[in-house]
Amino acid sequence: MSETRRALVEAATEAFAEQGVFTASLVEITRRAGQRNRGAVHYHFGSREGLLVAVLEQHAGFLAEREEVLLARARSSPGLAPVLEAIVRPAVELAETGPSGRQYLVIIGELVEEYDRLDDAVDEALRHTGGYAVFELLEQRLPDLDDALRNERLALVTGFILRSVADRARAQQSGSPGRSQLPTERFVRNLLAMAAAMADAPAVDV
Repeated sequence: MSETRRALVEAATEAFAEQGVFTASLVEITRRAGQRNRGAVHYHFGSREGLLVAVLEQHAGFLAEREEVLLARARSSPGLAPVLEAIVRPAVELAETGPSGRQYLVIIGELVEEYDRLDDAVDEALRHTGGYAVFELLEQRLPDLDDALRNERLALVTGFILRSVADRARAQQSGSPGRSQLPTERFVRNLLAMAAAMADAPAVDV
């Protein structure tokens, strides 16, 4: 990847996490990347979606590799927690690599909630993270829910996990005073227990 493309991807990762994937200004991203050409994003990536795909490619391999190992273990273990672990542990590990990893999780969380708005290229880039296979197994183990409630629950549980992990990493990196943070393993186990309880909640009848 050229230095210009790398700078644009780094700037986009920051801006997408801070301002939203669909609302961050491409001009602002160009400025953050130190580029004078206002059309730099379109020149190098073709579109916002092309830039987003490049952002997603940064850590897709890491997530896919870790999720594959944990998913294989989850297939032979009953219940929701082993499946959710294939989301939680890779996310925690990625967040602890630094700001880019934390920002990446925020972006993934938004895309999960906005799934219906994604174009084919972005959808394919998300598949490369390995998350879709995890969600297929998770969906099979959810309580008996109608389609709307199942989709809502999957989005909310995923968003809760990714935001919790990203917020913890942000607090640790800032060094600012605040509530004390749990050690990593206790944090993971607590988050798994909470996420599993959310996912396994009784269906809501209206």
